[in-house]
Amino acid sequence: MKVDILAIGAHPDDIEISCSGTLLHHISLGHKVGLLDLTAGELGSRGSAEIRLQEAHAASQLMGASFRANLGLADGFFEHNQASILEIVQMIRLVQPRIVLANSISDRHPDHGRAGKLIADACFYAGLRRIETQWEGQAQEAWRPEVVYHYIQDHNLVPDFVFDISLYMDKKMELIQAFKSQFYDPNSTEPKTPISSAEFLEFVRAKNATYGRPAGFHYAEAFNVNRSIGVDNLFSIK
Repeated sequence: MKVDILAIGAHPDDIEISCSGTLLHHISLGHKVGLLDLTAGELGSRGSAEIRLQEAHAASQLMGASFRANLGLADGFFEHNQASILEIVQMIRLVQPRIVLANSISDRHPDHGRAGKLIADACFYAGLRRIETQWEGQAQEAWRPEVVYHYIQDHNLVPDFVFDISLYMDKKMELIQAFKSQFYDPNSTEPKTPISSAEFLEFVRAKNATYGRPAGFHYAEAFNVNRSIGVDNLFSIK
């Protein structure tokens, strides 16, 4: 179950929309990637929890992720409390990622900013050995990821860095559209939402192009980090 990168999202499609290009690149390099959804997105206006779980599984298979899990927290109403933190701590200790990708620091959807803080705090607490957790009856060892990067979502936050996904933009769009219940389908009779139009798919591509341009990339995903970023070679900075 051990992975190099654990990407966590409040809802089943958060990861695909915001950081799947970055994950595809690292998978291509041989790194193991795990996916963790906090909720099943059951409050969404389209589809259902069951459908979104099926779509999430299909997307993870298409991505080549090592696994995808869902904590089953309450969509819209999960809280930043001990119970929620310990659920995430268990998974972090189980798969021992070096890097965690988490929801945006703040965003249009209130779940996103709340999840971003919840995940970051859980990563810290996972390293405290006096917090005891178990998995399948066995005590877990403390484990703290080296870093948490917050992928930028709907709001156009100023990134701390951007990651080149030029080679993976088309594959990323395939992953997003694996969530057929949520995104553009001209034959759908479900309610329209801010993400169900053809224009939203154009927006995703344009947003990644906009973040990529200043760095000289065709497309990029953008991230924030709550600590200084260290480098040891000025020539490695794009």
